[in-house]
Amino acid sequence: MRFVRFLCLHTIFLVTALSVTAWTQEPPTAPVPQNTRETQPLPVQNFAQPVSHFPNPIAPYQPRYLPPPNLANTPRIDTLIRDGKLYLSLNDAIALALENNLDISIARYNLNIADTDVLRAKAGASILGVNAGVVQNTPGGGIGGIGATAGLSSGGTSLGAGGIGAGTNGLVSSTLGFGPPITSFDPVLTGTLQEDHLSQTATTIFQGVFPGSTVAQNTGTVDFAYSQGFHWGMNLQVGFNNQRQTTNSFFTSVSPALNSNFRATVTQPILQGFGFPAITRFIRIAKNNRELTDVAFRLQIIDSVDQIENIYWDLVYGYENARVQNENLAFAQKTLSDTKKQVEIGSLAPIEVVRAQSTVAQDQQLVTQAQTNLQLEQLLMKNALTRTLKDPTLATAEVIPTSTMDIPAQEEVVPTEDLINEALRHRAELVESRIDLNSRDMSNKAVRGALLPTLNLYAYYGGVGIGGAQNPHNECINLPQELQVFGCAGTSPSELPLFATTPIGATLNQLVNSTNPDKGVGLSLNIPLRNRAAQAVQIRSELEYRQAQMRLQQIENQVGIEVRNAQYAVQQNRASVDSARAAVELGRQSLDAEQKKYQFGTSTNTLVLQYQSQLATAESTLVNAQVAYEKSRLELDRATGQLLDHFGISIDDAVRGQVTHMPNVPFIKQRMDTPSVAQPALQGAQQ
Repeated sequence: MRFVRFLCLHTIFLVTALSVTAWTQEPPTAPVPQNTRETQPLPVQNFAQPVSHFPNPIAPYQPRYLPPPNLANTPRIDTLIRDGKLYLSLNDAIALALENNLDISIARYNLNIADTDVLRAKAGASILGVNAGVVQNTPGGGIGGIGATAGLSSGGTSLGAGGIGAGTNGLVSSTLGFGPPITSFDPVLTGTLQEDHLSQTATTIFQGVFPGSTVAQNTGTVDFAYSQGFHWGMNLQVGFNNQRQTTNSFFTSVSPALNSNFRATVTQPILQGFGFPAITRFIRIAKNNRELTDVAFRLQIIDSVDQIENIYWDLVYGYENARVQNENLAFAQKTLSDTKKQVEIGSLAPIEVVRAQSTVAQDQQLVTQAQTNLQLEQLLMKNALTRTLKDPTLATAEVIPTSTMDIPAQEEVVPTEDLINEALRHRAELVESRIDLNSRDMSNKAVRGALLPTLNLYAYYGGVGIGGAQNPHNECINLPQELQVFGCAGTSPSELPLFATTPIGATLNQLVNSTNPDKGVGLSLNIPLRNRAAQAVQIRSELEYRQAQMRLQQIENQVGIEVRNAQYAVQQNRASVDSARAAVELGRQSLDAEQKKYQFGTSTNTLVLQYQSQLATAESTLVNAQVAYEKSRLELDRATGQLLDHFGISIDDAVRGQVTHMPNVPFIKQRMDTPSVAQPALQGAQQ
């Protein structure tokens, strides 16, 4: 009885400790933006590893709370702000995006979420699935943006990837993970500790006491059970039951009575559920999903970098377009002033002033449009490179691009087939599809196994131990003659030793010394007649697998089209740049010639304004062509899957959220001076 009370108190203490721990460790409140800056990279945790019982025995039963997300910007952005302006090279923009971009920050959580599925599968549980899609909520990053257009090139990632539950690349995977049932690989220990006290007034002698007396029965129960599944399908169950009972009934020969028994049962499936492939399928699928999440994160970085560079060149276009429109307006205003003077002296008709004023009004509208677009591009850039714009200095800072495009004199000619082969080796979407096919193949094997009947081989061994002491209330000599029954009349207590006193140690020893053995072996068979449900799942699984194979081929074909499309866009946009340069040179010389005619009185201000407008249009077209050309080169790198390699971007830096190796974007150069609206970032490229 003391042993039972000790175990009960110990269990109550342990459960209370766990409850108090769970209630006192409150989760953190909702995160709020902080002004402090990160000085260390984000810790990369592996949640696929469980918490150990050592050195804290109750650690696996305690919740783990993650710190709230740091919504402050990294210190890098502070080093780029000077005199209230954010001076930004393309390499700096990409580095800031890897550290602060919210699309990347949100996608980064998927890596740890996939780890939890691996941990869950290792315990023998089904997986919950992960989101392997690309987060695209940062506005303003499409090819062309607000300003330029990019010919045939197409922005973003055209081959997206859905979550695992919905299938990869838009395909259904409803049967992924189906198969024989899996028992828990984590050992499970259960127990029952109970002490029961029963008192009841007897109404008949058959209750073991005289009518009117109290029947007292005290029972202590200590039961334990252990179960565990193994990777090859075997299941082990061990039960250990103990009971100690005291009573004042003279019908009971032993009081206190000790009753112990145990049984160990091993069950091994022979048909359905036999072997490692079927039983460990969730573990292998979860590991595939973790690898799939890595690939999806790489795809996220590609998509975000693609978006950042598009926003950057749209910003450059915005500055150049504002410069062109301002110069055009200034020329129109000067022409209007000169026209007014000539009207005053009578050399021109008054209608020429009205024409000049109309031109100034039109140019003023274009300037306003260019300036508002430029302000919007600056806002989009800051939004893409920061976690928050709560800092007033950053919120009002003008973004100054400091990189210029270095267009090569001649295009490098790479055979299209070589580019396509590179894409087939590097495109993340193809890697995702191949991983998905591998998971489906493993699942198919398990589903085929589920068609079989259930045949289990089992064996068990157990024992029973009985002990206790002679019940003093069972002495027939103390009963009246008319109540002495069961042949005990005339006997003495010494002549009725129904049970010799057996202590608890001897009782437990009976469990293993074959005093009362309980052992056996057997087979259990379960044959589902017609088996229609399993047939439906198996053929559905096979159909989904074949469908995924066709989808892989479709993606390969689509990748080939995208590569060719991107290569054609580079060639076309390069031709557009050459053509636009020639148009600018023609417009510049034509305007110069018309101004000379005007000075000699052989032309009109209307013609001069027309040639000035044509030059402004040609300059804007050149800027547009240069931006489109740069975007098409970016799209070609994305289409071949080599964008990150060509840009020198480290995935490890993106995972940590802190850049230690600066990106190095090809075909750009850094201005020695700091550009402004008067000194646009594309001026050097134009020259």
